Amino acid sequence: MNTEKIILDILTKAEKPLKAGEIAEITGIDKKEISKSIKTLKLEEKIFSPKNCFYSPK
Repeated sequence: MNTEKIILDILTKAEKPLKAGEIAEITGIDKKEISKSIKTLKLEEKIFSPKNCFYSPK
């Protein structure tokens, strides 16, 4: 399973927007890798940022 899919699954199950650091803690994936994947997901318009540094699925 790729990082983008994992992030989407985590954000979908979360009841609130999450920060990259929180996603890294939950998944055990390096925060830098999470940040790269978040950029990709934002460009693909699969996630958005309701407030600075927090992310939710669209």
